[in-house]
Amino acid sequence: MVALKSSLNKYLLPLPGWRRWLKRLQAESIPWPGCFLYNAVSTTSIFQKHYELAAEDITKYCSNGKLLDIGTGPGWLLLKLQKLAPALNLTGMDISADMVKKARENIARAKVSASILLEQGSADLLPYADNSFDMVVSTQSLHHWKNPVRGFNEIFRILKDGGRARIYDIVTDVPSAVFQNSAREYGWLKLLMLWIHACEEPFYSRQATLELAGLSLFQKGTLEFIGVLCCLDMEKKLQKNFH
Repeated sequence: MVALKSSLNKYLLPLPGWRRWLKRLQAESIPWPGCFLYNAVSTTSIFQKHYELAAEDITKYCSNGKLLDIGTGPGWLLLKLQKLAPALNLTGMDISADMVKKARENIARAKVSASILLEQGSADLLPYADNSFDMVVSTQSLHHWKNPVRGFNEIFRILKDGGRARIYDIVTDVPSAVFQNSAREYGWLKLLMLWIHACEEPFYSRQATLELAGLSLFQKGTLEFIGVLCCLDMEKKLQKNFH
């Protein structure tokens, strides 16, 4: 038990210096007025493009069935998914009541409220039954989670056998080739603005992200880049019945 706690501390706080204190002090929820600022920032082209890229990536794996978006924020990913795959049964969840309210406003404005469910809840205590979702996703939320291993275990619990989780976030060690490609596509100024935002966030490294997956019930995961976002892919393996 002591060894497990030590490992969790190591991987929950993989960054040196002030980022470690930031991780301890940062609230998991984004309250008012922060949700208004985040909503405004997330309407910029570089954010919206990455929501589109994530939605396109997600629908390669799941274009129907039940999908949960954890840390849905203003709800932009849900709107992209609804447009690309209208057969999906979409649920968005965020720990911030103010952010859920903002997402509801954005989705109501898009006139698709009837097809998207929004709820308040925490990643490490998901209010859903076992084996109830075909896919679970999250964008730019993982670094906010106070206990990501517990969050991954909860995702494992609510996924159906063979279900997949794809967790998208910025990492501290983006490969130079990915950075250069993003700079060419979006321009250095927009990428710099994204990175200034990133400086205040306790993001994980690629290795730490994989180690978090290894500590969870998923036992392992793989990484790939979707634009500038690093995607952790984890699958709930089919349970074998032995008679």
